[in-house]
Amino acid sequence: MERQLLITILISFLIFGCQQVEVKQKNINKKINEGSDILIKEPRYENIWEYIKNNNSSKNEIVLNDQVLSYMNNHLKDLDKFEEYLNDSYYFIYFVINELEKNDLPIELAIIPYIESNYDPFSISPSGAVGMWQFMPRTGRMYNLNRSWWNEDRHDPFKSTEAAVGYLKYLYQRFDEDVYITIAAYNAGPSLIDRRINQNRRKGDDVDFWSLNVPAQTENYVPKYIALRELIINSDSYGIKMPEIPYETVVRKVVIPSQVEILTLSEYLEVKPELLYKLNAGYTKWASAPKNESVFYIPLEKYYLFESDNNPFKDVNQINWISHIVKKGDNLWDLAVKYDTEVKIIKEINYLNNDLLSIDDTLLIPLGKTKSNSFIPYEMYIVSEGDSLWSIARKYNLEVRDLARMNSLNENEYLQLGQQLSIGNKNIHRNMESKKRTILYSVKQGDTLYKISELFDVTIKSIKEINNFNETTLIPGQIIKVAIRAF
Repeated sequence: MERQLLITILISFLIFGCQQVEVKQKNINKKINEGSDILIKEPRYENIWEYIKNNNSSKNEIVLNDQVLSYMNNHLKDLDKFEEYLNDSYYFIYFVINELEKNDLPIELAIIPYIESNYDPFSISPSGAVGMWQFMPRTGRMYNLNRSWWNEDRHDPFKSTEAAVGYLKYLYQRFDEDVYITIAAYNAGPSLIDRRINQNRRKGDDVDFWSLNVPAQTENYVPKYIALRELIINSDSYGIKMPEIPYETVVRKVVIPSQVEILTLSEYLEVKPELLYKLNAGYTKWASAPKNESVFYIPLEKYYLFESDNNPFKDVNQINWISHIVKKGDNLWDLAVKYDTEVKIIKEINYLNNDLLSIDDTLLIPLGKTKSNSFIPYEMYIVSEGDSLWSIARKYNLEVRDLARMNSLNENEYLQLGQQLSIGNKNIHRNMESKKRTILYSVKQGDTLYKISELFDVTIKSIKEINNFNETTLIPGQIIKVAIRAF
């Protein structure tokens, strides 16, 4: 109680101080607009937080009620955890702020993804909302966030940000530039908020956010936003150490001809596949879609590799294979049509003796009937006397580098008699486990294994196996592992 009282007193002082600064800034701007000869240099900001503190522009009164103070105190209980929480935006918040500014929106709206997903592009809610901004399918389609076998744009942190800012701009203009009403509409939907506003008007009541009868989730949503805004803008006063996020981009967009295997790209860049998937979460398979070009975001410090003459991604990096999980209703003829190949080729590659397919089996399928689809079967090779990586690579028409890499060996390493080596087409040699990413999921009220399996498009069996479940009873708040297919 004493801590809460202290925060309340401190906040009153801060609000007054902020108002004074705002008045002074307006006077300076007025002099400049009147034709002053003073040369104003744009200040250089050391980090993203300094920029937010100096350029926030909300027109709403800062309401710090008991509900807001409660959320503030929840964050203040563990400052180290709060710093980690804020740092989750490291790769994306600069892009978000730039998009907001381009659309003349308050930059504090960059707080929204913290509330929606903690800036996690892989986030999936029980209701089917997806990505950093938690787009539902219908709203995503309205803003050109597409879904195909290869990608889900709602997961893409950059495409979804452009879409979300477009949606926020629409809401901001629709609700007369009221930030609280705008973000309430983002959470509950504009039609519901409109109905609540009209109900109050008919009764002669006020129509500000605090006066509206909104769902409980929305009632908490705006105070969460205000609490985060207050702690970020006045972090020094609360003793908060802000994470080091520079006021500049930390990623670089690259365009690569044709299709790209994500794990191959991560190896060339020498970055963890998990990071590359995070920056390019819109790609839901083991590779980008087979198009004329692929767009990737990579860490800025790795961009020099793309300027190198040795960059293997300058030219077309043709990938001719995909993995297909057999589902109910699949047959060889439909798959051959879908992937532009032939039934006999699918049967030959997968050693099928008949036309019957088993549900959940994985088939290797060539994309098209080109000569470059010559099949090198996956097999385990046993090292014999006189073998070397060079001789084995020549035998299977592979590069020594690829053979060494697929077996985690050095190119000059000696082989041992009886040693087992994985042999296969360099684009399909990786085992299935390496083409999965494991996420942690917090069980919600009403969840079942069936519901979770449908949500993440995995089997109930896979969830049981990865969690070593002996029982199927789930408890709300329980953390379980889910292996999402990334191929």
